[in-house]
Amino acid sequence: MKKYILFAFLFFVVYHSNAATVDTVSIYSNAMRKSFKCVVIKPSLKKNKAASLPVVYLLHGYSGWYSNWIIRVPELKTYADAYKVLIVCPDGGYSSWYFDSPVDSTMKYETYIGKEVPDYIDAHYKTIKDRTARAITGLSMGGHGALFIAFRRSSFFGACGSMSGGVNLMSSKNKYDIIKRIGDTITHADNWKNYTVLSAVNQKTSDSLAIIFDCGTSDPFFKDNALLHERMLSLKIPHDYIARPGKHNWDYWRNAVQYQLLFFRNYFEKMKADTMQ
Repeated sequence: MKKYILFAFLFFVVYHSNAATVDTVSIYSNAMRKSFKCVVIKPSLKKNKAASLPVVYLLHGYSGWYSNWIIRVPELKTYADAYKVLIVCPDGGYSSWYFDSPVDSTMKYETYIGKEVPDYIDAHYKTIKDRTARAITGLSMGGHGALFIAFRRSSFFGACGSMSGGVNLMSSKNKYDIIKRIGDTITHADNWKNYTVLSAVNQKTSDSLAIIFDCGTSDPFFKDNALLHERMLSLKIPHDYIARPGKHNWDYWRNAVQYQLLFFRNYFEKMKADTMQ
């Protein structure tokens, strides 16, 4: 059965694939007054060059950078082609946690990733300019950032995900520069409640979100992801949650991103079908 599924997937990929292109662009941030590089993976559109594309924003983790994903997972070009999606990998800084920092006015990464980058992409690429054609996900720090941004900007993003996300900031309170981004846990205690995904999900979004997140059972963030799953169940927030063997490493994320992109492709197709009814 597993061999059949693998064969079917490979056939789908080969049949639909042509030659995705990888652009490296520079996107200026008015909020931070500087430019950052960004990778854009564009599928081949030989059969329909006029087609507009849905977009998946793919965020890197702590200590990563804009080209992290395409270097580690060059198969993203194949997936972009197979699913006919634009994959955008912006730079989220070494340890921004994708916040508009309440203690450091020079750090405005929620604004940059949640507005300025999509504004640039929509202006320079042929995209479907609707929330039902936008998804955002990422790994580790980027997983937290993707869910955090999507819940706060659900009128802009229709789908979101996380892979091995650091979804509970208190579990890493003395690590990963989080204190530099939101302050210490005593003087700025409210920030530790308001800037973590575990709290963000308590606020009902103005629009429904298609949500997928996963974590390896040997990952240090596994318990927090399981807790997030339970929290969403108690709040009756629809979502797909996957727990499978794996660690906090690229072997896991290289595998996980395939499932997430398929989830988003299916979401985009469903939204497209619904609008045509």
